[in-house]
Amino acid sequence: MIRLGAGRRLDRIVAVGAHCDDIAIGAGGTLLTMCLARPGIRVDALVLSGGGGEREQEEQAALAAFCPGAELHLTVLKLPDGRMPAHWEEAKAAVEELRMRTDPDLVLAPRTEDAHQDHRGLAKLMTTAFRDHLVLAYEIVKWDGDLGRPSAYQPLTPEIAEQKVRLLQEHYPSQRHRPWYDREAFLGLARIRGIECHARYAEAFAATKITLNLGG
Repeated sequence: MIRLGAGRRLDRIVAVGAHCDDIAIGAGGTLLTMCLARPGIRVDALVLSGGGGEREQEEQAALAAFCPGAELHLTVLKLPDGRMPAHWEEAKAAVEELRMRTDPDLVLAPRTEDAHQDHRGLAKLMTTAFRDHLVLAYEIVKWDGDLGRPSAYQPLTPEIAEQKVRLLQEHYPSQRHRPWYDREAFLGLARIRGIECHARYAEAFAATKITLNLGG
């Protein structure tokens, strides 16, 4: 397993999701790890749907918990769930506005191979707006069975993995009825990804483009 560090201090992160809870499910452990290690880090988060209601309130509280000590800026829009392709212009404008106000060191976004049209559409927008940035595409376990073979891993300590599951259950009560939204699913996937990178637990990502500097 090849381990590469950031190489420079990561001060600014962008995290985007099509729905409230996408970011926390896909990269909650990574956010916890980074924010605990770097107090004061800036996190700009954009969520396309759920604004103005219970879901936005859940997301506000959840991301504050997943980004302890961070300078968090969250925007939650009101695009209808499952209709992102029909609202392409609104989504594109929101992503471009996000790009204009920040120049992040790292971008966390959905995968372009995700089976959900909202996730997939947002992922495609991110690679056009953030062309010169490290984009790590997270995965979301769900009914579609679209998990692939990731290329990048962030190991999670057992404490971080347990904290992620606890925060997911605590802050998103509206999702507890879903048959896949439980401790076994979240820890099970983290355990599998941990096995793949010689760790106990991990979150996994797809990295579409990475520029290497092997000459020093």
